[in-house]
Amino acid sequence: MLQQSKPPRAVIGSYWEANAGQPRLDRQLMGNALFDVAVIGAGYAGLSAALKLAQKGVSVCVLEAEHVGFGASGRNGGFCCLGGTKLDGRQLIRRFGLEEARRFVAYQVAGINLVAQRLEAWGVDADRHSMGEMYLAHRSRDVAALKSEASFLKENFGMKARLLSKEALGEEGFGGDGFHGGLHVPYGFALNPMTYVLALADQVRKAGGGIFGKSPVTNLTRDGERWHLETMHGYVRAKKVVLAGNGYARENAPKWLYGRTLPVMSSIQVTRPLSDGELSAQGWRSDTMAADTRILLHYFRLLPDRRFLFGTRGGIFDAEPALTKMRKRARSDFETMFPAWVDVETEYSWHGNVCMSRALTPFVGAVPGMEGVYAALGWHGSGIAMASISGEKLAGLITGALKPQDLPAPLQQPLKKFPLPLFRKLYLQGAYWLYGWKDR
Repeated sequence: MLQQSKPPRAVIGSYWEANAGQPRLDRQLMGNALFDVAVIGAGYAGLSAALKLAQKGVSVCVLEAEHVGFGASGRNGGFCCLGGTKLDGRQLIRRFGLEEARRFVAYQVAGINLVAQRLEAWGVDADRHSMGEMYLAHRSRDVAALKSEASFLKENFGMKARLLSKEALGEEGFGGDGFHGGLHVPYGFALNPMTYVLALADQVRKAGGGIFGKSPVTNLTRDGERWHLETMHGYVRAKKVVLAGNGYARENAPKWLYGRTLPVMSSIQVTRPLSDGELSAQGWRSDTMAADTRILLHYFRLLPDRRFLFGTRGGIFDAEPALTKMRKRARSDFETMFPAWVDVETEYSWHGNVCMSRALTPFVGAVPGMEGVYAALGWHGSGIAMASISGEKLAGLITGALKPQDLPAPLQQPLKKFPLPLFRKLYLQGAYWLYGWKDR
């Protein structure tokens, strides 16, 4: 018999959490249950797969270790944009060929459009704003690279990116002495990511899918023709399984996951609302989402309520001393880049995991050697659009509506283990030191 309870909700402490409304707390799985498909992870990918499956009449449940929006889907910077890989366009072409690179870029654009269509169709007010994304040169020599990128994007992908001089940036409200030029890519928009993921979960429930919170999968084994997913207080038996935990996945459920992903921390701070005078002093008026050209990039944007969001990469360890150091470094970077706001208080501060893969590309498909198990993960810090569309596509693979070759080649490669996976975070530290030196 399936019994349920509602344990208390874990708190993230994010700005999104404070402004997305009180979420529904899903009951904990207690006892046993039988489904056609069990999804591990209630983020964009897992919920998108569950929604599509439920709409097709498939019996599906989602097992979440905490609650909807607890992981990266409720913690990210709210950039629904191009991305999902750490490979640039030239690297994609060299590795996969021009045609497959174009398919992959078109896939990213389709992901952005999917999220926009969902918000409109569901009548969700997610504080959407920003027409595309601005990339800001943090060194004068990077302007030439942005100019080259604009030509490359137009020639190979038909993208009409717009190059801005330092003076033009100021005229359009991107004020800052540390910005030497910009490249505006007209794809994507900003939103409250928590509002979106909560709305996505509501659609799963309306379609008949089950969501269980506080139900981490501790073991995954084969049980005859079905998979046995063990949780703290019960288990689910399912014909097929979706792994969608991304940077929050437990690497022992299944053991195949061990060493194949690299969770990397990203931190975000949100200020109090800025006054007209403070915005004028910095020369920042634009609400376009932006990022700089560093390898260890900063990403930032002016929110609709005139607060300023500032995010950084570079954290590794989640012990409190390391987190404190990461927050101080982020605040120092903020004050350096936006000196007019040195006295503007930070009111929200939180962090989350970005999921990297060894190949620097996502994986969407069947897990080798585990019949009936599928995975969708590895968004490299840009998962709103990519995870949303990939969850839908994975549902198509499960039902047979799609074949693996229907997906762009960069998505088809199963995750490989990192060398010496036990020491992943240690050699990541060395990489960060190198990146920091290159970013100077």
